[in-house]
Amino acid sequence: MFDIGFSELLVVFVVGLLILGPERLPHAAKTAGLWVRKIRRSISSVQREINAQLDHEELQQKINETNQRLLKEGQAIQNTITPYPEGYDTKRDELESTKTTEKPKAEKIAPAPIEKEAPLSMTDESATADNADSAKAQLTDEIEKTSETTTSRT
Repeated sequence: MFDIGFSELLVVFVVGLLILGPERLPHAAKTAGLWVRKIRRSISSVQREINAQLDHEELQQKINETNQRLLKEGQAIQNTITPYPEGYDTKRDELESTKTTEKPKAEKIAPAPIEKEAPLSMTDESATADNADSAKAQLTDEIEKTSETTTSRT
C-alpha cells in the first residue's frame, strides 16, 4: 500500500523518539497501531461490499442475458411451430378450388371376394362344449387344491 522501506521506518522511529521521548513513544506506537488496524478493517469491509455489489450486478446481467436469449429461442420455436403463415388459408382455398374443377380419372378397383361362413356341424359344437367342461373342471380342481393348502398352513 505505502512504499515504506526499512530505512524510512528507522528515520520515523528516531524522529518519534526525539520528539516524544522514551516514556511516551510506546504508548504512541500502540495508538498508531490501533488506528492502522481500524483503517485496514474499514478498507477491507468497503472492498467486500464493493465486490459483493459487483457480483450482484454481474449476476443480474447474466440473468437478463439468459432471459433475453430464452425469449428469442422461444419466439424462434413459436415461429417454427406455427403451421401456416398469414394468408395461407386463401392460398389453400384457391388450390382446392382448382383441384375440384379438374375431374379425377376413374380407377377400377376390383371388389374383394366375400367369404361365406360355413355352418358349424353338430360334432364341432359338442367338441367345444366338451372342451369348456374339461377346462371348468380343471379350474375347480385347482381352486380346491389351493384352498386345502391354505387351510393346512393355518
